[in-house]
Amino acid sequence: MKRLQTWARRTVSLSLLCVSFAALAGGGSAGSGAKATAGSKDYDLYRSGSAADALPPQPASNQLVLMGGGLDVDDAFRAMIAKARGGTAAKVDVVILRTSGADGYNAYLMAMDGVDSVESIVLKTRAGASAPEVLDLVARADVLFIAGGDQSTYIAQWAGTPLEAAMKAAVARRVPFGGTSAGLAVLGQFDYSGANQSVSSAEALANPYDRNVTLDRSFLNALPLMAGVITDAHLVARDRMGRLVTFLARLSADGWAGWQALRAVGVDEQTAVVADGDIATVMGNDDGQGGRTGRAYFVKPTVAPTTVQAKKPLTFRNLQVEKRVAGGQYNLATWPTVSPYFISVEAGVLLPNPY
Repeated sequence: MKRLQTWARRTVSLSLLCVSFAALAGGGSAGSGAKATAGSKDYDLYRSGSAADALPPQPASNQLVLMGGGLDVDDAFRAMIAKARGGTAAKVDVVILRTSGADGYNAYLMAMDGVDSVESIVLKTRAGASAPEVLDLVARADVLFIAGGDQSTYIAQWAGTPLEAAMKAAVARRVPFGGTSAGLAVLGQFDYSGANQSVSSAEALANPYDRNVTLDRSFLNALPLMAGVITDAHLVARDRMGRLVTFLARLSADGWAGWQALRAVGVDEQTAVVADGDIATVMGNDDGQGGRTGRAYFVKPTVAPTTVQAKKPLTFRNLQVEKRVAGGQYNLATWPTVSPYFISVEAGVLLPNPY
């Protein structure tokens, strides 16, 4: 019995230690358990820091952050904060948008230099996307970020609303903007909506018209550098290259864009693609072994897909991949051929190893 009690105490202690490390390394957790600062049946607001408007200078250019899920990338958030501060001593107000969770980002971001406040808004209904208080906070945001969660709820509840218009206006005034995981999924011109349930690469490759291959073009479809682009997160960790290629094939076959204009950005966990101006820089975290996490993949077709039919395996040949690891860069305005390799799908089989 004593041995069992000792084992149980050690297990609990280790679990608490792991939770502590996770809290330090990212902000995507459900939250601290604190009550909402304000809210209604349509939304909850969790505020940390000052309620006053920080008023830093307006950035000279856009910054877009594509984060691939898992532990958040600290350096990417620091880059957004620094961009918003504009090289001054001004502090900034960060606004987090989500449809689940709570204040998981608040303490994490408040600990970063230059942050005056963090306001996490949990939108519970479509009506929340028209609430004046929500729109005012987004209008005054200096950094704007979409948390992970369920992108189908972002599309269903935010597309075509005043909130979407406010988000576009924030980008127009060059507020650093980004998202992680589900938040990344809605940043391209085209989105994998996940409206039914998540589709695996094997399922998508075997049948490009599987009921779970759900695509959307109704939300945030005009962000800088995202024309013709579809994104996916957790790319290597969840082996999603096959489904990302399938999304490209569907977009071409369904006439949403010509294959020549289509692009895909696949981002692995603990990876951020930070596009400042036209140049995207890949960032990651300390991997604990003397290196950095961070893997991103920039994919474009070189020919039209061959076979994209319901209940038939996909054939789609010679897609060009430019892989970048932490510290690497890629031009998202020109999508140049620099150090490519090529992958193909033959009758539902993706070869060679795409990673």
